[in-house]
Amino acid sequence: MYPIVEKKILSENVKQLVVKAPLVAKKVKPGQFIILRIDEKGERIPLTIADSDPTQGTVTIIFLEVGKTTKQLGTLNVGDTLENFAGPLGMPSEVKKYGTVVCVGGGVGIAPLYPIVKALKEAGNFVISILGAKSADLLLLEKEIHAFSDEFYIATDDGSKGHKGFVSDVLQQIIDKHKVDMVMAIGPIIMMKVVSNLTKKYNIKTLVSLNPIMVDGTGMCGGCRVSIDGKTKFACVDGPEFDGHKVDYENLTLRNRRFIHAEGDACKLAGV
Repeated sequence: MYPIVEKKILSENVKQLVVKAPLVAKKVKPGQFIILRIDEKGERIPLTIADSDPTQGTVTIIFLEVGKTTKQLGTLNVGDTLENFAGPLGMPSEVKKYGTVVCVGGGVGIAPLYPIVKALKEAGNFVISILGAKSADLLLLEKEIHAFSDEFYIATDDGSKGHKGFVSDVLQQIIDKHKVDMVMAIGPIIMMKVVSNLTKKYNIKTLVSLNPIMVDGTGMCGGCRVSIDGKTKFACVDGPEFDGHKVDYENLTLRNRRFIHAEGDACKLAGV
């Protein structure tokens, strides 16, 4: 059993849990994820890791309540336990000294971006961070990411904070005035696609973190297969990070919507 030792409500549908998982906390690296199960009858769901503390043996996860399991997860409180908390899974981020790095996070994709920003800064990079959300109240980890950024920008759809518009608008402005060596983008598929299309024009190395539907997280089921440069890869063992210029975003979008109707029906039947 894995006890919940801290809980925060970040917005109406976004929650943060700190889970006691000493072995995971000891081994995890930026970019990796876990797969949890709430109880013995629950489904397995992958969640990226927002932070960890090996000295305390804790792992922080941030999630959007969108389906049956994440909604149930959001009802848990300090003192409750999780049946399974497997990880760390996936390949770690490519952390090294690139030079000038732009880190772009959108929505709940900001959460897994945080440890990557921190690691890239500690590796000696000049880090520029861009965070995007629909509105100011949906922005996550502003202070935390700002603390490890040499330049820091915000974009909101409604203009309630920072630039009114998209993260790609801000990225274009940065490219116009900086020699950018690498871009890391995590967020909605459409955001990562637009960012990748933009950086491809300038031949800027771009990494994106993909979150297709996963089941076992070990490469056995094939549920998380993605098309990279025309070749089939498994996001759980080959990723989750891939070259953003080689991802088939249309295929990824279709696969991620495969069970959307069933998920909605399940939530209604479960009363959540």
